[in-house]
Amino acid sequence: MIYLFFNNVIVICFNLITMIFNILIIPGILLFTMNSLHNFTFKSFTNTIDYYENIIRQSFVELMTMYGNGNAYEYNNEEQQYLDILSDILETGFTENGRNGETISKFGNYMRFSLTDNTIPILTCKKVAWKTCLKELLWFIRGETDAKLLQKQGVHIWDGNTSREFLDSRGLETYPEGVIGPGYGFQWRSFNADYDCLTGKPMTDETHYKGIDQLQQIIDQLKDPEKRNNRRIIMSAWNPCQLDQMALPPCHILCQFNVHDGDKLSCALYQRSCDVPVGVPFNIASYCFLTHLLAKHCGLKPYEFIHFMGNVHIYEQHVDAVKTLINRRPFDFPKLNIKNVKNNINDYEIDDFEVIDYICWPAIKMDMIV
Repeated sequence: MIYLFFNNVIVICFNLITMIFNILIIPGILLFTMNSLHNFTFKSFTNTIDYYENIIRQSFVELMTMYGNGNAYEYNNEEQQYLDILSDILETGFTENGRNGETISKFGNYMRFSLTDNTIPILTCKKVAWKTCLKELLWFIRGETDAKLLQKQGVHIWDGNTSREFLDSRGLETYPEGVIGPGYGFQWRSFNADYDCLTGKPMTDETHYKGIDQLQQIIDQLKDPEKRNNRRIIMSAWNPCQLDQMALPPCHILCQFNVHDGDKLSCALYQRSCDVPVGVPFNIASYCFLTHLLAKHCGLKPYEFIHFMGNVHIYEQHVDAVKTLINRRPFDFPKLNIKNVKNNINDYEIDDFEVIDYICWPAIKMDMIV
């Protein structure tokens, strides 16, 4: 009863503080910013708002930790794994000059995340653009390699690695801009098929190899009670025969699915190269979405995601942002509802997915290094 009382009091106080902040303090900050800065911009104003919002949010989390309902506001230890890896890289990592800049890096780490009770581990220490991540995943699932299809949906994460300049630097002068080559989804759905760079799809005439649909093979095994406990349910994006045809060799290269107790589906991912502050939050969300989707599609229950990582690194440009990130206390993960079961894995759309109660810290600007 005491916990419940403090919980209700703190929530009421937080709502009052937020209301006062929105009605009175924000206009004051706006006037102060406009009067004190000659080079006032909307960005400078929003940065100021984010700063004070963070103070209130952090104070609320700390109050709930000290006095709130311990069950409802239990500390998110799973996300703390991620923050600890960032801290460890900063404290004990090696400075290296690589293909695209200076990094602080280490080799070898892993994290485990529960997917039970429809939990989806979208990190909360900064806002993750989960819809962008999901649109890319559905693009992979369909075996697409033309990033212009993503651009039409407002997704631009492949723009840098499929520019004319970047493709030429990889010796892919014949590729149209926007084509990634036979990477990721192509290998998932047409492993080692002959690739047509003009269409972004496998060659169609009878003289060319059509490849192996790894994802459909996985679905067929997971749907079969006699085969779903197979220890060979593996999907690989790493194909040495076609690496030189890819705009960017895959970073997340292999995943294995496992079923325990008849219906508990887990996924283990091996990722060779891990941009921990920028890319890894996307990678976690993407493969957890995939595991949830396969569980729903195949009549199973999502159970666990295990993320094995090779080279874990932070780019020098992101160090200051990471120092801010690691001081944030994570919130509980949201829940995922997949509304429908489709006949074909290719038929799922973004509107079939509902993320519930995603509470997070504001985004931290960190550009992707290409």
